[in-house]
Amino acid sequence: MSERAGHAVLIIDDEAALARNLATFLSRQGWDTRVAETAEEGLALYPEFRPDLVLLDHNLPGMDGLQALGRFRAMDPDCRVVLMTGFGSVDLAVNALKSGALDYLSKPLALGEVRLLIERLLSQDRLQRTVHYYAGREAAGSGLDKIVGDSPAMHQLRQRIRQMLASESQLEDADGPAVLIHGETGTGKELVARALHFDGPRRDGPFVELNCGALPAHLVEAELFGYEKGAFTDARQRKAGLVETAEGGTLFLDEIGEADAATQVKLLKLLEDKRFRRLGGLRDQAVNVRIVSATHQSLEKMVAEGRFRADLYYRLRIVELQVPPLRERGEDVIVLARHFLAHHAQRYRRGEMRLSEGAEQRLRAHRFPGNVRELRNLMEQAVLLATTDRVTELELAGLRTVAPASADAPLDAGSDLNLERAERRLIEEALRRSEGNVTQASRLLGVSRDTLRYRLERLGLRATG
Repeated sequence: MSERAGHAVLIIDDEAALARNLATFLSRQGWDTRVAETAEEGLALYPEFRPDLVLLDHNLPGMDGLQALGRFRAMDPDCRVVLMTGFGSVDLAVNALKSGALDYLSKPLALGEVRLLIERLLSQDRLQRTVHYYAGREAAGSGLDKIVGDSPAMHQLRQRIRQMLASESQLEDADGPAVLIHGETGTGKELVARALHFDGPRRDGPFVELNCGALPAHLVEAELFGYEKGAFTDARQRKAGLVETAEGGTLFLDEIGEADAATQVKLLKLLEDKRFRRLGGLRDQAVNVRIVSATHQSLEKMVAEGRFRADLYYRLRIVELQVPPLRERGEDVIVLARHFLAHHAQRYRRGEMRLSEGAEQRLRAHRFPGNVRELRNLMEQAVLLATTDRVTELELAGLRTVAPASADAPLDAGSDLNLERAERRLIEEALRRSEGNVTQASRLLGVSRDTLRYRLERLGLRATG
């Protein structure tokens, strides 16, 4: 009952007894119902009632069901209509479906059949709404404007993507070239792939991704191309692959350098012929899909070493894009840190947060081997650990600086990444330099005097004043 609560059904039928019985039955199932005896009355009720479904009789006085169906669809293209007819005409049913009806029911009606049909249609509607919601949310989190950074390298990358998208918008068939994205782990290669899709002509199609390094080699081929029942021991039924799932959209292959020889051969055929074959299949299938791949490896070197097919490499890199590492992006580290800090502060409902000057200096000094991903995770950790609205060096104590710290530089945590021990060392160093003065030590650490007092008490440290 609770699943159906809130759904509304408009019944349009000039047989008063049948319409009344149907309304009573559906009301007992938890649906809100209204009845109209003519199509004209139903059309007048629709804008106010806004039903989830219209049960529309065909043989009505005045305007018949097919004519009314056209009016309903013109009024609301998303209107869901089931046509009811007492004649059982196949031609009428076909015409109704062609005109936009979801289904049809033959009279005399079986109430149980009506209930099952309505439940099925509304369940499909819920599923469709859910898919649209997640697709919209994914699109909202992707795009060129989500590639953050003011460094020359990032300006150049965004400009290249804009030029590509502008050129692709002029394509007659929207069949964009294969793109190969280079970049170290964590630089944001997936973000670039998403921008190519969600800001391009295939934005309304699916964006499907597979990390070729996340699965054993023999499973990558099965995931990509699917398989027929009996293709291998555990293939108990046919399974569509990700290539089919990406029909009309983009297939993003991350860590393409990890693909094994068999997968490489099939990928080459897919790129050249736009066709593929399921494992265990007997025929090829055509597919309309755009390939975007990414790697942190040198595929050119792998080709020279015989570990990657040269013909596939040249097909994948019709267009190449390079995503720079964070250490080469200058002040982008601060731009991104502030961006992620605001994002995570909102997620954890911490209000507006900011970085202290000392924290920003420490971020500039770190080389970030994990690139943007490492920085994003670091800012989430900082939001969790900060006791005030300001992130200081204490929350970043585990960062390794570019060079060993001098006597006058902030203390480096070295290779010991234990946060509590690093915090203790920083505080002890600040107290040593301030000769035990809490006020001076708090200034060195970029925290308030009360915050330092709290941390001293928690760590069991003592100060002279």
